Amino acid sequence: MRKLIILLLCCLFGMAAHAADTIDKPDFLVDADWLAERLKDPKLVVLEVRYHPHRHNTIGHIPGAIQVQRFVDLGANDEMPIMRFPSRTAFQGTLRRWGVNDDSTIVVYDDSSTALASRVMFLLDLHGFDMRRVKLLDGGAMGWTGLNDLTKTSAARRAPGKVTLKPAAASPMIGWTDVYTRVVAERDQKITLLDARPADMYEGSRIQHSVQGGHIPGAINIVSLQGVDSQSQQWKSMGELAAIYKDVPRDNTVITYCHDGFRSTLAWLQLKALGYKDVRVYNGGWSDWDRTLTLPVVKGAKPFDADFSL
Repeated sequence: MRKLIILLLCCLFGMAAHAADTIDKPDFLVDADWLAERLKDPKLVVLEVRYHPHRHNTIGHIPGAIQVQRFVDLGANDEMPIMRFPSRTAFQGTLRRWGVNDDSTIVVYDDSSTALASRVMFLLDLHGFDMRRVKLLDGGAMGWTGLNDLTKTSAARRAPGKVTLKPAAASPMIGWTDVYTRVVAERDQKITLLDARPADMYEGSRIQHSVQGGHIPGAINIVSLQGVDSQSQQWKSMGELAAIYKDVPRDNTVITYCHDGFRSTLAWLQLKALGYKDVRVYNGGWSDWDRTLTLPVVKGAKPFDADFSL
């Protein structure tokens, strides 16, 4: 009997610890219930960023959600590579087209473990929007359909917004010259360069959406998608996120990159949620570095290869 009581107590304590672990998430994450209660709020703007944008209409979307085309709306369309970040003026025009005002509450969701939605949040922060008014739907489209229906009816056209963006106090964006100088040439120990792509892309065994495989010299590999449950599309707890990023010094400047600025902005958002103060995103990422065909590239599982050993 005594053993049974002890076993039951252990189970209860284990369940309590697991519950505490799972609810430990940043305050910008909201669930479907939170959103459903506010769908009729005239100041609410819901943005959907699907990996395959046509599914906004063929599969459906949250009622009232505005379709965000991730390439056209979230990139600098006249630059190469095309997924460099748009200017403040261009992004402000996009937000106004979506009906965003300075006092709007923006909820962003996707169907890609929040990697696509994170880029919207990065751009809002980059261009000075009040981030206290920006929320991320945990679980995305999957989390919504657990208890609610999607619609194929297009959202009613909103009146043009009047949002006015301001330059961010400290830009979280960085260019290739700074990466080359501080990481490759100077080997600055106060910089952590973080490649957020899958390990096989980092090592160079899989070449996709690029000319060559490998990574920028000095980069460590932490796959940002590991911070989101692949089944539920929900963020893992802060404790689990901290474990994923345990090798990143908190007092360093962290520069994240991926192929085109989605997984890297997810890493940026995760690190900021963990309390890292100085997190930047390499504008253009591997698509920018790779296409030059002249900047140094490392292959394999280590940040540096033999060429950098001396």
